[in-house]
Amino acid sequence: MHNKSSHILNTSSNLLGFTFLVLSSIKGLRVPQVELIEKTLSLCIALFACSSFLSFVAIRTKSEKRGERCELYADYAFLVGIFTIAIISVFFAFGVVVLEK
Repeated sequence: MHNKSSHILNTSSNLLGFTFLVLSSIKGLRVPQVELIEKTLSLCIALFACSSFLSFVAIRTKSEKRGERCELYADYAFLVGIFTIAIISVFFAFGVVVLEK
């Protein structure tokens, strides 16, 4: 029935915590001119939270059709979140975004 939901829930909740930690670290360092990164990380937090919620609903729902739909939306939210995190990581790796005080 919902064979991907438990995997999505586990991974998206872990990435939610990781993304929140990165955002908190950037805000804590008070690095100037990283508004775009902060907004992008906030978007990732929202996507991973949505993915976690939808995959949980997919696991707990009694309706198979609703469960499959929630699993599909959770999968899409997770995919967009992963893609966004990957883009940010590439920008950091190649020095496009530099965190300097």
